[in-house]
Amino acid sequence: MSFSSQIVRVNRGVEGFLFPSYCIRCGKEGDFLCSSCRYHLPRVLSPICERCGRPLIVEGGCLSCQRRSFMAIDGIRSPYRFEGIMRRVIYMFKYRHLKSLAHPLAQLMGEYLEVRSLPCEVLVPVPLHPRRLRQRGYNQSVLLVQELRRLSGLPLNKEALRRCKDTSSQVKSNHAEIRWSNVADAFECSSIGIEQRQILLIDDVCTTGATLDACAAALKRAGATSVWGLTVAMEV
Repeated sequence: MSFSSQIVRVNRGVEGFLFPSYCIRCGKEGDFLCSSCRYHLPRVLSPICERCGRPLIVEGGCLSCQRRSFMAIDGIRSPYRFEGIMRRVIYMFKYRHLKSLAHPLAQLMGEYLEVRSLPCEVLVPVPLHPRRLRQRGYNQSVLLVQELRRLSGLPLNKEALRRCKDTSSQVKSNHAEIRWSNVADAFECSSIGIEQRQILLIDDVCTTGATLDACAAALKRAGATSVWGLTVAMEV
């Protein structure tokens, strides 16, 4: 075991001693999401759209993709729906500084990848603008991708993407078209470690897919051969 891995285990042990883990759903001590409650998380069920990953509810194609055109992303996948307990878990992880949730959430993503493998040579997190990063103190996508790297052994490039436009929060934009225009050309990408590579883009939630598509466009301009998005949850 590397020295850095030992430090991570020690830090988690200290955190567990000072702040014992209780299941967010049922209150059982032992983990932030106990095995029983994980079973009840709202899943994205097949059949799904091969492009955007949303459930297909009518015959004749995906209504979501018909309403807007993805320009760059090859596909998006999310194991869970952004509702109920999953919405609460991600809210606490993202806005209540419960950073320890990165580990169980990344485990859920890793379990999904074991069953439904996606083209991936490099893991890349969706970046925050520096101002937003200073306000929040951490990027939840970086925490997820770091945990996913430990679980999967896949290489990580967290410096590949940079958010160059300080856009308003996507959460505050209820209209889909505003979300898409909000992130147009908002990202820049360094080609170092990206050219001729298959990229798996990591974020916490997919709403319209606008942010993932904008990131994918920047990655492909830098030479990526394919870009797939993987998020913990998706609004459906």
